[in-house]
Amino acid sequence: MKTQYYTASTLDGFVASREHSLEWLFALGDPVESSYDEFFAEIGAMAMGSATYEWLVKNHLRPGTPEEQPWPYEKPVWVFSSRELDLPENADVKLVQGDVRPVHERMQEEAQGKNVWVVGGGELAGQFYDAGLLDELIIQFAATTLGSGMPVFPRETPAGRLQFQNASPMGNGFVELRYQIHYS
Repeated sequence: MKTQYYTASTLDGFVASREHSLEWLFALGDPVESSYDEFFAEIGAMAMGSATYEWLVKNHLRPGTPEEQPWPYEKPVWVFSSRELDLPENADVKLVQGDVRPVHERMQEEAQGKNVWVVGGGELAGQFYDAGLLDELIIQFAATTLGSGMPVFPRETPAGRLQFQNASPMGNGFVELRYQIHYS
C-alpha cells in the first residue's frame, strides 16, 4: 500500500494557472499511452484539495445544467477544505479539515490494501509529504509552460530524498517521471 501523488504539470512546474485553470492541459489533448488506467486500478481511496474539488464540480459535474454529470469515482474520496462545500448526493465523498494524519489512517482502512491517491493539488500533496505519509510522486510533464501558476509540489526536498524510479514518454509532448520518497 502506497500513498501517491499522481498529476500532470507544465514543463515549468505548474499544475494550474493562477486562476486554477487547466486549459493548458486540455489544449494538449489526451496523452497517448497514459498510465492512468493501470494506476487507477490500484487505487482504493482518494484525497482531494478544495480547489481541485471545486474545479471538478464546475467543469465536470456541472450541477443544475443540461450537461450535468454524475460523480465520476466509486472509490471513497476525502475533500480537504477549511470551507463548507456542497457534496454530491449518492457519492462516497467526505469533507474534512485539519491535519492529514488521522484522515490518512481512515483512508488506508477504507482502501483495503490498495493505494491512496492524493489527487491534488500540490499544497495538499505537500501536507502529506510534511507528515511523512507520501510515498511516491508520479508527474506527467507536458511540453508547455505557463510562467506562473499553482506549483506542482511546493516543498523543498533535501538532496537524496527523491529517488528516481523511471521515465516514460507518452505520445506527443508528455513524459511521466516517477520518484520514490525516502524520509530517512
